[in-house]
Amino acid sequence: MTIASMTGFAREAGFSAPYRWCWEIKTVNSKGLDLRLRLPPGFDALEKPARAAISAALARGTCYANLAATRETPAVTARVNRELLVHLMDSLADLPRPGPIGPLTLDGLLAVRGVVETVEMEEDEAERDKALAEIVGGLDATLRQLGAMRNDEGAALAKVLNQRLDRIAELVAAADACPARQPAAVREKLRAALAQIAEAGRFDDARLHQEAVLLAAKADIREELDRLVSHVAAARKLLAEGGAVGRRLDFLAQEFGRETNTLCAKSNDAALTAIGLELKVEVEQLREQAQNIE
Repeated sequence: MTIASMTGFAREAGFSAPYRWCWEIKTVNSKGLDLRLRLPPGFDALEKPARAAISAALARGTCYANLAATRETPAVTARVNRELLVHLMDSLADLPRPGPIGPLTLDGLLAVRGVVETVEMEEDEAERDKALAEIVGGLDATLRQLGAMRNDEGAALAKVLNQRLDRIAELVAAADACPARQPAAVREKLRAALAQIAEAGRFDDARLHQEAVLLAAKADIREELDRLVSHVAAARKLLAEGGAVGRRLDFLAQEFGRETNTLCAKSNDAALTAIGLELKVEVEQLREQAQNIE
């Protein structure tokens, strides 16, 4: 399975007699699937199948799906009330007219309220059902187009994430090999600290030994390094599996951050601190990219 981004846009238009329609779908980042569907008046019957199709196609992200539809053939027609028109003509035929009033005209009679009526055309149910089915088919095509765009962007994101993981692995190896972590360097620091304390006067040898052991244990970053190596392997496995792994990648990125912060806190050497700070930058960039994954 491929990695998909949560951002994308797709547009599909078509004609399904008697409607000309257009679907537009835009998706952006979100913690879950947030579907916002907008349909024109008279198309409420499409809400259930549209939501089902979108939910099946998308696992995560805020989705704005809009349908625009216009009727190509008129929905209303004009009808002449012949009975009323004949009645008016008969009633006015023998009516005396003063000089300024001209003879009766057809356009004048048609302007009388009720002579010309507008009526809604009866819609063919079979034709409408067919049109709605084709419009839902148009939604499926739009979702395929959207999925292709999200997959393309996801492939680019996966490449960037793997590069970040490679760099994190390099920095973890550099921290592990840092000269400040070598036993000889640790002993030398402890020896120098002991010499300073000895110059200050008398001290408890047993207590000093205990504090030295605690200091050495506190400065040991072996556990953090092992966890970072494990997290790198887990993240690479998720990227290789593909699918909707965004949540798990985001969680792993948070774990990367915790271990890196602890490493920096334990560091008592400038070189190791510099590596830790660079790790923090890489981890933050990893998390930013992971939050775009579905």
